[in-house]
Amino acid sequence: MKTIKYNVTRILLFVALGFTATSCSKYLDKSPDDQLTLDMIFKDKTRTEDWLAGIYSNVPDPYWGNTRTLGWDPLSDDMAPSTGWEQFGWSVIGMQTGNWNPSTSWDPNYWVELPKRIRSAYIFLDNVKPNPAQLVTEEEVNLMKAEARFMIAYYYTLLLETYGAIPFHLGLTDPNASAEELMIGQTPFDQVVQWAEKELLDLSAILPAKYSAAQKYGRATSIMCLAVRARLLLFAASPLVNGNTAYTGFVNNKGETIFNGNYSVDKWKTAAAASKLLLEKAESAGHKLYIEYNADGSIDPFLSYQNMLFRRPQDGNDEILFARPDCNIWEYDRHAQPRGTGGNGGLGITQSLVDAFFMENGRKIDDPLSGYQEKGFSKTAEVRNTRWAESQGNGKVSLEGTYNMYTHREPRFYISVLYNGAWYRRENRRTEFYSGNWDGGPTHDAPQNGYLVRKKVHPDHDPRNGTNPYRPGILYRLGEVYLNYAEALNESDANHPDILKYVNLIRVRAGVPQYGAGKDALPAPSSQEGLRKVIRDERRVELNNEGIRYRDVRRWKIGEAVLNGNFYGMNFSGTEKDDNESNPKAFFKRSVYQKRIFTAKNYWFPIPQTEIDKNPNLVQNPDWK
Repeated sequence: MKTIKYNVTRILLFVALGFTATSCSKYLDKSPDDQLTLDMIFKDKTRTEDWLAGIYSNVPDPYWGNTRTLGWDPLSDDMAPSTGWEQFGWSVIGMQTGNWNPSTSWDPNYWVELPKRIRSAYIFLDNVKPNPAQLVTEEEVNLMKAEARFMIAYYYTLLLETYGAIPFHLGLTDPNASAEELMIGQTPFDQVVQWAEKELLDLSAILPAKYSAAQKYGRATSIMCLAVRARLLLFAASPLVNGNTAYTGFVNNKGETIFNGNYSVDKWKTAAAASKLLLEKAESAGHKLYIEYNADGSIDPFLSYQNMLFRRPQDGNDEILFARPDCNIWEYDRHAQPRGTGGNGGLGITQSLVDAFFMENGRKIDDPLSGYQEKGFSKTAEVRNTRWAESQGNGKVSLEGTYNMYTHREPRFYISVLYNGAWYRRENRRTEFYSGNWDGGPTHDAPQNGYLVRKKVHPDHDPRNGTNPYRPGILYRLGEVYLNYAEALNESDANHPDILKYVNLIRVRAGVPQYGAGKDALPAPSSQEGLRKVIRDERRVELNNEGIRYRDVRRWKIGEAVLNGNFYGMNFSGTEKDDNESNPKAFFKRSVYQKRIFTAKNYWFPIPQTEIDKNPNLVQNPDWK
């Protein structure tokens, strides 16, 4: 009879607590952990379901996870947490400035934690069985097995995107196996990608597109399989791992080349086909862009973009393809709330993101026809056709006296950025980020560069009263797929009409003019390079602070250009509503708040030194020492 050791069982049960707390409590009351056997677990329906829940437990949290633990958004040029928070355990700030190495702890520790879940999934596959006495049918067992297989493939994709070179082994290894079998080296990158994409495609033919039972929300579906597959293939087609000769000579312990340095346009074709298949299957299953309308029937881009991340499927949000049902939304919201409203007030965004948003007419701020004006302050309130109530209502998206940099910007700007002087509905006042004022410094619980992140922060969250409205943790949504498809298509078939079609669908929902057609249309780019820039600019804005930008920066190989050097914002120590560059007290002037460091090694996370020390067959990722 197989017996689980105490510590392993304890880990597996405790990670399941967040999903099935009640059943796990009963489970723990019945028998001491070290006396449970696999037979006992898999003869009990509740324990079996608890085990499966534990496999799901490392699905990333796109709120607090992307912010503090994973660090995906702060490591990109999207998010700027208060630099003063490093003293409180925000190690991601040191990572921003190049202060990390293979011995640096990283809370998610994918290299160690994800293989635990993968092993747990394989134990599940080997032991789950029908249980007629408890109404567990063979059909249900087959679906649960497919879920476990999905999680194995999904976790491998996370490992691939984080470390690039990873050990890869199918099935369980006998603990009594030889050192050679246990201590394996890394497998060439493309081999793991090929296995994962095929496995996900096969599983998409087994799993349902959706579940009717509400309690199964977040469980693996065919659409999730295709979404993970499409994103992985886009990554695998990108410059970092497609034609990158920088890794020539980087081999595993067997002398095999880990990254193929030969460029292949077929990888882009495969990625485009994968996104197209996902679009077709998702749309046939009822998925579509989330859109809200004004009373006159026009699209309300403000509410559409805001509530796309707040509404659940049962609320009419069919854009979600893969979500984590439970997330730490309260810490994210609290840290992004101004200090004077009861929040921690220092979870900001970068000046480069502020500059990335388009103007109201859909043009970039450096376009001579954009109408962008940086200096000075507005004379009147700016009114748009929207029901968005967060800026004093009645369609006022910016108020009189707003710094001109923040006026006449596109709707996604106002939903994403909380700037100094913006209206704050819940407090019935404007934000005051001046040093010494309600929401400003000199405390570390203030925006170090003059901005707080507004995207994904629920407008009804109230840290004073503990009000935390629920919303799902969206990991994949249809809007991203539109842009993935456009990008892959542009790299493989640059004249295809679907490229602008799907970019324009995003822009229509966002309330900005399209390229090439429609009211106030902008000239459509005529070259592949021009389209590439359009797509990348759109991704930067549409997907900001959703955990995607850091992946994009790395796979495009632009890290040295955008993540290395001075980072700017407004003047943290400014006390006056002034934009005079020669006035040290002026708040509204571009000022350096941080110097970040990104070098070639940062395209991959380092393998933890403890694992290198244990396994002599591992090779450290390039340039890490």
